[in-house]
Amino acid sequence: MSEAAISYAALILADAEVEITSDKLLSLTKAAGVEVEPIWASLFAKALEGKDIKDMLTNVGSAGAAPATATGAAGAGAEVVAEEVAEEKVEEKEESDDDMGMYT
Repeated sequence: MSEAAISYAALILADAEVEITSDKLLSLTKAAGVEVEPIWASLFAKALEGKDIKDMLTNVGSAGAAPATATGAAGAGAEVVAEEVAEEKVEEKEESDDDMGMYT
């Protein structure tokens, strides 16, 4: 519960365009009646320092596209993995078809 309270407090501060600090996070959670260990507030404040939370929330989906455009060795490795996964799916389908025939 305390992690969620700190997260909501950070969102409130970001929405109000107020700097996110450990003290402000603890003040908000205390005002809400939620007891939070100070370490959580410190961790969240350090993790969010200098970050634009609103930007992070509005661009959640765009970060996932970057790895897919990788080239070179990393891109080739991803293709090999994708092929292996596709082969495993075909094998699983074939096995499941065989099992279906045994019981009928």
